[in-house]
Amino acid sequence: MNYGFVKVAAAVPHVQVADCFYNIEKIEGLMRQASEKGVQIMAFPELAVTAYTCLDLFAQQTLLDNAEKALLKLVNDTADLDILTFVGIPLRTENRLFNTAVAFQGGRILGVVPKTHLSNYKEFQEQRWFTSALELQKPTINICGQEYPLDNYLLFNSGHISVGIEICEDLWVPVPPSSLLAMKGANIIFNISASNELIGKHNYLSSLICQQSARCIAGYVYASSGFGESSTDLVFAGNGIIAENGNLLAKSPRFTMEEQLVVSEIDIETLQNDRMVNNSFMRGAADLLKKEIQTIDFEVRVPDGFCLTRPVDPHPFTPSGDALKERCEEIFQIQVAGLAKRMLHAHAQTAVVGISGGLDSTLALLVTVMTFDALKMPREQIIGITMPGFGTTGRTYNNAVNLIRSLGVTLKEISIKEACLQHFKDINHDPSVHDVTYENSQARERTQILMDVANQENGLVIGTGDLSELALGWATYNGDHMSMYGVNGSIPKTLVKYLVEWVANNRVDEASRLTLLDIVDTPISPELIPADENGNIKQKTEDLVGPYELHDFFLYHFLRFGSHPSKIYFLAQKAFAGVYDNATIKKWLYTFFRRFFQQQFKRSCLPDGPKVGSVSLSPRGDWRMPSDAVSRLWLEEIESLSL
Repeated sequence: MNYGFVKVAAAVPHVQVADCFYNIEKIEGLMRQASEKGVQIMAFPELAVTAYTCLDLFAQQTLLDNAEKALLKLVNDTADLDILTFVGIPLRTENRLFNTAVAFQGGRILGVVPKTHLSNYKEFQEQRWFTSALELQKPTINICGQEYPLDNYLLFNSGHISVGIEICEDLWVPVPPSSLLAMKGANIIFNISASNELIGKHNYLSSLICQQSARCIAGYVYASSGFGESSTDLVFAGNGIIAENGNLLAKSPRFTMEEQLVVSEIDIETLQNDRMVNNSFMRGAADLLKKEIQTIDFEVRVPDGFCLTRPVDPHPFTPSGDALKERCEEIFQIQVAGLAKRMLHAHAQTAVVGISGGLDSTLALLVTVMTFDALKMPREQIIGITMPGFGTTGRTYNNAVNLIRSLGVTLKEISIKEACLQHFKDINHDPSVHDVTYENSQARERTQILMDVANQENGLVIGTGDLSELALGWATYNGDHMSMYGVNGSIPKTLVKYLVEWVANNRVDEASRLTLLDIVDTPISPELIPADENGNIKQKTEDLVGPYELHDFFLYHFLRFGSHPSKIYFLAQKAFAGVYDNATIKKWLYTFFRRFFQQQFKRSCLPDGPKVGSVSLSPRGDWRMPSDAVSRLWLEEIESLSL
């Protein structure tokens, strides 16, 4: 099973200018290498059969005749391969010459796509030899006595896979053919190109390809000429680039004298899901392209033992390096802007935050402090309340108090022990029975304190719960589940840690930094069960519901792409290889889906809060699910997975 992935390749062969049979020998060699790697669809550069830099030799009958002969030899010699292949070649029809891409598979030519937009400025002079596809009159082309489909808008279809072709300059115009092809169904675009190198051009090109793949919600495979092209005036560095919906999947090194075969996989299932969810994608499609697009069928071989070569990020919510720093700063700006608007609208004089010494409440406090700074309100008007209970440990208590003080926030300490004991007496509950009633009563008592203090001080209670807890329902209904504005509601647990760490290293004094770093290292716990005999945290969340890095991975692929549990399991095996075994991944995947469905009722009545990333569970926005939906289909699929 390939889980909706299609293995594609961009090939950059050696060429010799005007030596057609040498060139097809190199093309065949790369095709056979690609076949061994399980590639299903691949492309070679523009005019690869002859080389792009033939100049006025394109007017020579000897070159054109032998190009056709070489093409047929290539097609026949690779009849044992079932890779759909696109190769560039000059072809004659209607008494004119066209720069084309020929599609062939299994010994058959399937169709021919001519270039639409001919570059004819600065170093380019294609109109000297070639004619634009816009001037075509016939729908077929004769190659060595056989007629084949000819059009600049051809689609090659196999099941859910639909492939469109454009050639080099076609990508650079305001409305590329790929945009129209995508709206007509193409979910993978191949571009065969011959783009020379100039200072700064490569970065622009890479950005252009990624942006076009995003606009088209498609995979984009780009193959451009490399070593062997004439260097009379230009240098071709050999660019193989594969992108998907705005993300760069793979690229070749430039300026190498070696042949290149860049391989990756396009995820057709996620592209289909994104197109379906984005209901603006097809708007106006009927008016953009009046003509009917011809479709050509081809066969896709699914190789045994499918191997995924593209990387799978185990932490999709948290980029690495400088991108993480930029992400953290932008997230805080969004959170601060949201809370600032709510504070001003409510005419609130204070903000009340319950501080436990854990990550989530720490992040909420940091956002509140930054908001007050932005509003030029004194930090003393923030009330940080620590509410020790039966499970509070010295480590978390001290961290909570120290952080409140070092940030210049007003500290209130209100123990909940006596109030909870009185409540247990009132409802006739034995305090030695540490069940759900024992735990949840503490969370609700804390929420009551926060709400009442906020009423006293004309303030807002700032919510601390995060996206991961909402997904798992790991919150007490009308306890920590509730607030007056939830700043963390779309921040996953794996990202909370990095946000706190970023503040520690970039925004606070030394005392606060040390406290924040210790909070980052503290085990995640609701601290509703008494500590062990040594005063250490006994109730560790990840021992009960599973590792948050797994749950965040499951959540991202389930909500962002609508993926099957089996596909999520497949991806998790690759992402967490060597970290978790298959049995562990399967166990917590089952837990995730079971809890996600069971706990929807908590998400159906969430407080307001800013959306930060592409995944959100707000019942007013991204996720609207009936609270009594049945999880059977998802759980049965997980049960059927092999270890």
